[in-house]
Amino acid sequence: MIRVLLVDDHDVVRTGFRLLLQSHGEVSVAGEASSGESACRLYVELEPDVTVMDLAMPGMGGLEALKRIRAHHPGARVLALSAHDDVMHARRALREGALGFLSKRSAPEALLEAVTTVAAGRRYLDMNLAQKLALEDLEGTGKSPIERLSEREFEVFMRLARGETVARIAEDLKLSASTVGTHLYNIKQKLEVSNQSELTLLALRHGLLEA
Repeated sequence: MIRVLLVDDHDVVRTGFRLLLQSHGEVSVAGEASSGESACRLYVELEPDVTVMDLAMPGMGGLEALKRIRAHHPGARVLALSAHDDVMHARRALREGALGFLSKRSAPEALLEAVTTVAAGRRYLDMNLAQKLALEDLEGTGKSPIERLSEREFEVFMRLARGETVARIAEDLKLSASTVGTHLYNIKQKLEVSNQSELTLLALRHGLLEA
């Protein structure tokens, strides 16, 4: 039996994933967490075979939780989940130690395949995404100034690029407005942009947003 820890800040999403996974006779959901902080605690208690980790959550994001779990438990097998299916999100998750990456846009049966693959200690990537990653590496086009952003800066960058305000971002991520403002300043410096519109254009240019 493959024991899974589900991590997502949306109750409805976790319920759907739980029902889907438990429809497979060899998978059970050992626990659920709604934040990166609780995911780190539950991982120690449950020692799951696979942790299915949403990357975008308030407070400690999924990437930071992934990093901390892997730092203390190098053998942890984590499947990263994202609402995005672009190469940059996948590359960041894999770099932090995720064994697999799956877009929430994937077909439901892909989750079962991904969990069983990661549980066996093998990497899982959607074929189209794997091809994009391989092509970028071969052509040397994978590097981007966005790669210089920290995980939290990248999360703030994506929200700003989608047109969210500093106040909204601070509320959602449980940060102070001044902290988000500091992230915004650092993002502008690293990406050499001057306003939010330029951030949006940069995200579009790198395929992080749909036009």
